[in-house]
Amino acid sequence: HLYIVRVVVVVPLLCYTCMFPPISTLDCIRFPLKCNTGQLCLSSRPVGNRSGHVVLYEKICALSSLCSLTGEKFVLGVNFTANNDCCDTKLCNGVGAEESHGTTAILLLPTFSLLCGN
Repeated sequence: HLYIVRVVVVVPLLCYTCMFPPISTLDCIRFPLKCNTGQLCLSSRPVGNRSGHVVLYEKICALSSLCSLTGEKFVLGVNFTANNDCCDTKLCNGVGAEESHGTTAILLLPTFSLLCGN
């Protein structure tokens, strides 16, 4: 008898991360991180308004339950709204369409994408 054994090797995904929200997605590509098994690359762009347009950029490894969420939080006197987008290929959450051309400011906040889950 001939037996065929199929072996599936799950390799953790490598994603860009930002520990604190920078003002440019270029700041995030310096920090690739190996995600835990089952996690995806998440990109989020919280946008707020306080004496001008405030845009933050966040990139993390995340569970699929955080993907495609839209959330709103009031932090440090600013109301932020963000959409979480996920992808599943190596370093897929790099510089992309989420780049803004508006005025930006840096705020050191906890990861907004995690706050969206309430």
